[in-house]
Formats: sequence, structure tokens, C-alpha cells
Amino acid sequence: MKANRELWDAWASFHPQTEMYRMEAFRNGASSLMPLELQALSRVEGKSLLHLQCHFGQDTISWSRLGALATGVDFSGKAISTARTLATTLNADTDFIQSDVLNLDLGKCFDIVFTSYGVLAWLPDLRRWGAVVAQHLKPGGVFFIAEFHPVLMMFDFGTGKCAYSYFKSSDPYEESVEGSYANPEEGTARTEYTWSYSLSEVISALTEQGLVLESFEEYPYAPYNCFPNMKQRTDGMYESVLLAGAPHLFTLKMRKPG
Repeated sequence: MKANRELWDAWASFHPQTEMYRMEAFRNGASSLMPLELQALSRVEGKSLLHLQCHFGQDTISWSRLGALATGVDFSGKAISTARTLATTLNADTDFIQSDVLNLDLGKCFDIVFTSYGVLAWLPDLRRWGAVVAQHLKPGGVFFIAEFHPVLMMFDFGTGKCAYSYFKSSDPYEESVEGSYANPEEGTARTEYTWSYSLSEVISALTEQGLVLESFEEYPYAPYNCFPNMKQRTDGMYESVLLAGAPHLFTLKMRKPG
């Protein structure tokens, strides 16, 4: 959707300068990857890895630093341009491709397909997404996603009140947002269109393509302070003040039969 691409182009223009993305530390060797994905995909050296919806490439480059042959894909031209510049600056051996993930056809398969944190809400067709994931996995290959829980995403973080359906609606949610999750103070108002999906819809989109579930986990915290009214836990993770105890994240690890 054009409006969403324009939104992410704008966000990509200032996200690298925000505190959330810790660019100075990243340039100095820090990883942007979180414990959940590092534990789930513990051995990536020498493996081909496709990162869907990679934004401006920090996670893709982080996987490359661990030895993966990493390729990042995003529909934002600004994000991909920034990712390529960053990779060149850091001498990272990564490929970056601009494409709508739902139209992606790279003509090759990977050992790992990876995506994470705030990706599914931007997809109007989850079944097509599942097909793209399966299409780009080698037999025996692994798909892993860490994502915000659909129960958490039902709520308005400012009020704690239920504002969205748990299930996919026929039309997207249209909202005006100021700034972004990484910098709400940026101030510019932009329009976004998002979709909601239940866990069964997510899992079915992948199992219908023949992928086999290896693990499914839920967590009462998030790794980012990216919503209003979040507080930091003693373990460094974040939870909603108004929704403490609600599931914040889920992870899926699935394999293509080989």
C-alpha cells in the first residue's frame, strides 16, 4: 500500500538517529538481535538466511556478523538505501533487496527465513505471506518469527481499553500517527493502515504451506520500550503498565520437511 510505503520511507529517514536503534553502539560491534532469536537460531555460521521486512538492515547485518550469508528484504526504498550504505560502511557481506514481501520471488531458497517484531500488522494477505516464506525455504530449512502478541495488539496503550479485533477484518485499520514508535516526539502526522491476525491465522498460513511446527512460545514481556505506558523489568525487558500479565510476545519455529 502506497501510504504505508511512504510512512516507512519517512521513518527510515530518522530512525537510525533515534536512541532505540543505538547506532553508535551498533557501529562499534553491538548486535541488534534479541535473546529469543539468538537462542532459537543459535548456529547460523555458513547458512543462508533471508530476513523479511528488514527495515534499514541492522538485524540482517547482525546475522552476517555471526557468520550467516544474509539477505534483507524491505518494501521501503529509503530503508534499503540506508541498509546498503550501512553495510558498505561496516564492510558487512550482506545483500539488500527492495521488494514488497508479498510479491517476492528471488528464484532461490535459504536455510533460514527470519522476521521479527512488528511485521505482521503491515501485511494485507497472510496466506500469500505464508506462501512466500515456504517458497524461499530449502527442504529441511527453518522459519522463525518473534512477534508482538495479537492479544496485546487489541488494546490502546494509552488507555488500556480494547480498541481492535483479535481477528482479521475485511478492511484495514486507518489511523493518523505522530512521529513513530522509535521517536513519538518527531511530531509529523502520517497515515498508516494495519491489519490484525489471530494466532491460529498466523500458524495456519504456514502449516497450509506444509511447514511443520517445532516450537511455539508466549511471553509476558517485550524487548523494546516501543509503546506508551511501558515499564522496564529487572531483567531489562518491558511490560505494559496497564496490561501487566497479558501476553506481549510469541515465537514460532517451523521447518520445511526435507
